[in-house]
Amino acid sequence: MPELTRTPAWPPAATPEPSAVVKPRGARRSRPAGRRRLRAASLTTLVVLGAAGMLFPFLWVLITSLQPDGSGITAPSLLPTAVSGDGYRRLFHAVPFTRVAVNSLWLALTSTAIQLITSSMAAYAFSRLRFRGRGLVFGCYLATMMIPLQVLIVPLFAEMKTLNLVDTYVAVLAPTLASGFGVFLLRQAMDAVPRELDEAARLDGAGHLRIFTSVVLPLVRPALATFSVFAFMASWNSFLWPLVIIRSPEFMTLPLALANLQGQFSTQWNVTMAGSVLGTLPIMILYLFTQKYVVQSVAQSGLK
Repeated sequence: MPELTRTPAWPPAATPEPSAVVKPRGARRSRPAGRRRLRAASLTTLVVLGAAGMLFPFLWVLITSLQPDGSGITAPSLLPTAVSGDGYRRLFHAVPFTRVAVNSLWLALTSTAIQLITSSMAAYAFSRLRFRGRGLVFGCYLATMMIPLQVLIVPLFAEMKTLNLVDTYVAVLAPTLASGFGVFLLRQAMDAVPRELDEAARLDGAGHLRIFTSVVLPLVRPALATFSVFAFMASWNSFLWPLVIIRSPEFMTLPLALANLQGQFSTQWNVTMAGSVLGTLPIMILYLFTQKYVVQSVAQSGLK
């Protein structure tokens, strides 16, 4: 039988050009990978340097508080010749530290709780309720963030004097009953909550109060924790308003007590820095408990 011959396919397969040959994967990405490692190392170095710069004041305060009596009067040094707790012992004799710390802690916790309640309720109203002039009122809230406290000192003091509230805890708490920043922060967080959850809750017979407490607030806990840290720090470190409104030593707060440690001609820096170290502990403890929520809130803000 005659042999069968195969006809070649038409058109014939094109031979790849030398330039079209695919290069190995490792050779193609070797330079970008090196650049990424260099960029990561540079960013890590910058972060480490920035962290060191931020921690330097705290390190200086801690070392100065542990220096012996009299060594802190001269220029501060990061290499103490000796370590002593005399500054902490003298602190409790120089000022009623326990009393002023309790005053500051009570005022900070009360102010933070009040601001969380008022700011969250106002934020819910701006986020979920529809009423005429809502944008104008919210703009007025934002405008209060641009007014410094120094401008309001005189009218606030005149108001407290008219109400016979000078030298009272109520006068110290009065300017912190509401926060424009808190309303803005919580409103942005509540706007991210799906409104379908509100509609589902209404189908079950829930009103605005039930939706606010059971649906919206649990979903904005990171924003609440973040605002609580800011509100607590603002109240704990408040100096100007308590200085103007407080007269009695039993109502004195921690910043005022630390300011009284500075003498007219000389200052025992080890005692002053010991008070500063103890004064930062409540804020550090609060942040340790709320760190997870603060990071989550920042991450959610970055994703929006």
